[in-house]
Amino acid sequence: MRIEWSQNSEVNSTVLSAFAQHILLVFEEKYFSTLPFGEALAAKLARAGLTAADLAQKPVTLEWPDGRLVSLVQVEASSPRFALNSLLRSAVKPLLEEHPARIAIGVYAKNQATVLARQAAYVTLVNAQALPVLKKKHKGQSLREIGLFGVDALDWTEEVTALVAGNTVCRALTMTPPNMLTPSLYQQCLQSMASEKGWQYEAFDIDRLRALGAGAFVAVAQGSEPQDAAIVRLSYRHPQAKKTLALVGKGICFDTGGHNLKSAKYMQGMHQDMNGSAVAVGVLQAISAQQLAVNVDCWLALAQNHIGPNAYKQNDVVTALNGMTIEIVHTDAEGRMVLADTLTLASRSKPDVMLDYATLTGSMQTALGSRMSGIIANQPSLAQQMVEAGTESGERVVAFPYAEDYDSELDSEIADIKQCTMDSDADHMLAARFLGKFIEHEVDWCHIDLSSYTHKDGLGAVASEVNGFGVALTLQWLKQFLASKAKR
Repeated sequence: MRIEWSQNSEVNSTVLSAFAQHILLVFEEKYFSTLPFGEALAAKLARAGLTAADLAQKPVTLEWPDGRLVSLVQVEASSPRFALNSLLRSAVKPLLEEHPARIAIGVYAKNQATVLARQAAYVTLVNAQALPVLKKKHKGQSLREIGLFGVDALDWTEEVTALVAGNTVCRALTMTPPNMLTPSLYQQCLQSMASEKGWQYEAFDIDRLRALGAGAFVAVAQGSEPQDAAIVRLSYRHPQAKKTLALVGKGICFDTGGHNLKSAKYMQGMHQDMNGSAVAVGVLQAISAQQLAVNVDCWLALAQNHIGPNAYKQNDVVTALNGMTIEIVHTDAEGRMVLADTLTLASRSKPDVMLDYATLTGSMQTALGSRMSGIIANQPSLAQQMVEAGTESGERVVAFPYAEDYDSELDSEIADIKQCTMDSDADHMLAARFLGKFIEHEVDWCHIDLSSYTHKDGLGAVASEVNGFGVALTLQWLKQFLASKAKR
């Protein structure tokens, strides 16, 4: 992704029109009377039966005889970030539908011009990115340049560009059809990325995992042919880093449900069950692009959950990497199985903090719908930090308790622990308690259950149904993590 940035502290109709034919005007209420294109705006509002106050709820577009398209939206920098991003997305949509090469963003604000410019630029750029669509017809040119008017500096553009790149990688991987992103093809893609970006690449293939005793992962992977499942470790190192972050992602490239086979309705879209791994890769991409001073290990559990003579089944008992025996209750609870051994591997490196991302439980979506995601952390302070990061980034999360008394639901008469229960009640809570059993060395850990990874008509800043949720959330949290003192 290449984008050029231009900046001008002056903002008026002349400089805006000279830069581009597609113009976004973002303004605070008190600047309404001084806006350019004022006569045309007043006429449009009168014709539509609107007042100036209505612009805070619904942007307005103006079309000029010379071909200019202007979108105007009234905002407040103090608005919740989710609401601000949603409004900006609505405003920029008609401009991006014409696939312009340039967009001018004019900001009319007193003290918060930089904040509004940054958010408007992020929303514009993230929605201008090309995503996998296998059609013959080409949609036209790509956005090449964004001009910011009414701002004094652009010292935030590297951060925005990196965030957009990370979000786009996440969405592109998630949307790739399953025949084009099998575990082996996914590994080839990751190897290419690692080579290009200077990351270290290591793959624990199925034979190596068997030898290590990673029976939870192998139980899921053994039902698929070819036997191309693997746990992949991508590592980014910075010479001045004082902390290490572990990112763990569920990468089920297709989920049939196994012997507990899904119906056609619920199997549709199951190539996107690897979204957690895509979030982890997107976060790593953004960190690497900015060369942030933190060491990162990105652990990706890549497999498919298929049905066949070798597939695991109900009432099997398998032994995980940490030695715990697991009674299988439902083969469609495969995500927690592959994550269990991956979390053990990741925690053995003793990172300062470990985050895992997974489209894990239907009960989380039942609890929250698809507008927010849920988190569960083994440290209350980490949960609070993540909730605050969700508010600040516009990717909202709700914290659920990591309550020990839920463990009794997972008691097994034959093994150390049950994989799950046959009931769906509080399965998101039970899944987190299950995962926590496989973390060694008391590593601080937060589980992110991605109930909002896809939302019809877009969510927050992002207009596509698959929205890349989790990338902006993590990068916002990372600022506080890097600012705090190291544990070790």
